[in-house]
Amino acid sequence: MVIAIATDGEYVSPHFGRCQAYTLVDIADGQAVKSELVANPGHAPGAIPEFLNRKEAKKIVCGGIGARATELFGQYGIEIIAGINDTVENVVDRLVKGTITGGQSLCKPGDGRGYGVEKTECDHAHEE
Repeated sequence: MVIAIATDGEYVSPHFGRCQAYTLVDIADGQAVKSELVANPGHAPGAIPEFLNRKEAKKIVCGGIGARATELFGQYGIEIIAGINDTVENVVDRLVKGTITGGQSLCKPGDGRGYGVEKTECDHAHEE
């Protein structure tokens, strides 16, 4: 199963659509069998869910995500694991072990606007 992790450096991005890249991890038989870093194709309504669907992702892990994006991922049957504030390495380990659980989005609507290429900080406190 391919799982996409919204990635900023070593960490899960607080904003799924404005991250630098996605770490695509293929998990099979209780282990990560393949990992690939792919650049974010750009933040536009519906573009990222379509892009990750073409990459055969069945889940996305992120810090924050909005209602409209949640709806768009749902149209492709891609499960969302939001509310994650951790390193990508730790997340992969938790995915392999089956111990990862999501929660509420880490940001409120509009916090991510401009985050990513155009801006280096989001509008909410981010703990590392």
